[in-house]
Amino acid sequence: MKNEKIKIITDSGCDIPEGWENTYNIDIMPFNILIDDKEYWERIDIKPDLFFELAKNSPGIPKTNQITVERFEEKFLLYAEKGVQDVIYVSINGAGSKSCENAVHAKKLLTESGKIGDMNIRIIDSRCYSIGYGYPVVEAAKKAAAGQSAESIAAYLEDWFNCCEIYLLGFDLRHMKKSGRITAAASFLGEMMGLKPVISMIDDKTTVVKKSRGEKNAVDDAVSTIMERMIPETPWLLLRSTCAESEDYMLSEMTKKTGKPPAMDSVSGAAVSSNAGVRFIGVIIRGKSRN
Repeated sequence: MKNEKIKIITDSGCDIPEGWENTYNIDIMPFNILIDDKEYWERIDIKPDLFFELAKNSPGIPKTNQITVERFEEKFLLYAEKGVQDVIYVSINGAGSKSCENAVHAKKLLTESGKIGDMNIRIIDSRCYSIGYGYPVVEAAKKAAAGQSAESIAAYLEDWFNCCEIYLLGFDLRHMKKSGRITAAASFLGEMMGLKPVISMIDDKTTVVKKSRGEKNAVDDAVSTIMERMIPETPWLLLRSTCAESEDYMLSEMTKKTGKPPAMDSVSGAAVSSNAGVRFIGVIIRGKSRN
């Protein structure tokens, strides 16, 4: 049964599998994507397959426009008018996008104007990307449907984000280097020698933790590093792009090591792939708490 007194909102950088937003009653606000001077709305008129096709053939790097203050105002006001008591918006990493800051500003404007009445808006900066926040958003929606309080749901989300670690295996660094968002990739110099980086992304810091020769070795090295960092018996997540053979090998090796399949297996969308590229693998785990 859906809890209509609590509404979970996120943005399309979450990479939640298609259709899950309807299943779990999640409102996903789309990012605006610009490719070769043409605009698209993520998850609406550009989905992963089309994005990868366009990005591979584009001489430039796709751009992602932040969600504006005005769009957040409209969204929050919509749920206030529906009688929702608590809105929880979980944003893409605030260090890489002003969308979280814009949501905070929209909340301030609406609160000062009195237009949202006594509706409470919680804005949570995920401090991560893709299914690093997509997975806990789905879990949060399940908790809302089960009748848990907004306070307990927000506490669950904050706990996850204090532990979330992302590992990227970069097989083609063109987008990573040009976008500048993944700083560790921008400074990586091993491509001419056939080296592939394993990059950790924790909060606002990116670090090359391994340099491996070839995709298979990169997967093996990534699995070894991840298993050293991962808290036992916690969920792990797999993010795919366009390297199916290596992705399936990662799936197999991580499943063997952890004894279970990924809690979420998804494909990178336009917002994330605009910065991470078209040939990479992402693995997200729960590490030690940083707070």
